[in-house]
Amino acid sequence: MARALGLDFGTTNTVLALSDGGAATHSMSFASSAGVTDTMRTALSFMKDPVMGAQALKVEAGQAAIRQFIDNPGDCRFLQSIKTFAASALFQGTLIFARRHVFEDLMEIFLRRLKTYADDNWPTEVSRVIAGRPVHFAGANPDPKLAVERYNAALTRLGFPEIHYVYEPVAAAYYFAQTLKSDATVLVADFGGGTTDYSLIRFERKAGKLAATPIGHSGVGIAGDHFDARMIDNLVAPEIGKGTFFKSFDKVLEVPSGYYANFSRWNQLSIFKTTREFNDLKSLVRSALDPDKLELFIDLVEHDEGYPLYQAISATKMALSGAEEAEFHFAPLGRAGRRTVKRADFESWIAEDLARIEGALDEVLEKTGTEPSEIDKVFLTGGTSFVPAVRRIFTRRFDDGKIESGGELLSIAHGLALIGESDNVQQWAA
Repeated sequence: MARALGLDFGTTNTVLALSDGGAATHSMSFASSAGVTDTMRTALSFMKDPVMGAQALKVEAGQAAIRQFIDNPGDCRFLQSIKTFAASALFQGTLIFARRHVFEDLMEIFLRRLKTYADDNWPTEVSRVIAGRPVHFAGANPDPKLAVERYNAALTRLGFPEIHYVYEPVAAAYYFAQTLKSDATVLVADFGGGTTDYSLIRFERKAGKLAATPIGHSGVGIAGDHFDARMIDNLVAPEIGKGTFFKSFDKVLEVPSGYYANFSRWNQLSIFKTTREFNDLKSLVRSALDPDKLELFIDLVEHDEGYPLYQAISATKMALSGAEEAEFHFAPLGRAGRRTVKRADFESWIAEDLARIEGALDEVLEKTGTEPSEIDKVFLTGGTSFVPAVRRIFTRRFDDGKIESGGELLSIAHGLALIGESDNVQQWAA
């Protein structure tokens, strides 16, 4: 019987892994209307269901939530990247069909749906849950204490008796260390959807057991979602009114850029749609000098085009990892929704983000007094590690033979489950 459950509650994907009572782990599988998978999109959809009663909602998670949203765009409330709100004191909840849901409600609902999808695969007894957390949470002014309090509230509601938190790159390092043939100093770079985290650990085998000495950690609230936002800001925002003007009495003013910050964070569009700020945007159309662009902006929000836009942006970004240029295609923009994007332009858009990612790497090396030559292995995990400009950050400093990657979606959850089976969990706790 599994004793420890590893929970990688990610910005983009969530994975749960179970220990098999020893050195082996396996991913939990989930069966929903979208099929069977061991990786779940961190997404929720809510829709009124007349069969279940006027006050009841049909709730789906993961791929099933995406399918419900695509099939019922006007009737379905869709939320994605829930984790990005965990550490934000400004996020006090969101209305879903007239009922307010705070962060811990959303996290609990999501995990309960996963439990339903797992059915008999969900363990009847778990002695401890090892949950991953980033070194630095996403957001402008993240409050890690608040985030952990919210995590605790949600996980306690599910009845888990013992809850521990481990930095996500530490879990990835522990997973990677299982393959080491000799003692090594390992640097792990974990590129999630919302954060980039580094962990530097010394691994040694003592009496046949893996022992580790944490050397240092660092991180920054920037990763793949920020790259997406830069692409949206440059490819889409100008076509929906960014940089245009409106009349206010005898003055000509620029349309507030804050509206476009909401739009570039596509996962926040569903919340933006319900705010007073969105109503203010709609009122600007009458006085706008270029009303057609603002009307297009409003149409994209009202027709829930956030997820289709994410798909188009993600496909372009992925293509640029293997080619010098790629086609961006997003039909709702009309003629402006098809253009060729050059990798050089993309890299110029994300230059500031790359500098901060590299700055966090400098921080862990300088803070620990570690030279690149003293690091034996560099383990890159997460989809953003495939972006050539990100990879160059490491190839400039480390020999190619030291750099490895793998387990992009599974390494953290399985590392967490393995840590849950260790003799001293507290050694690894954040």
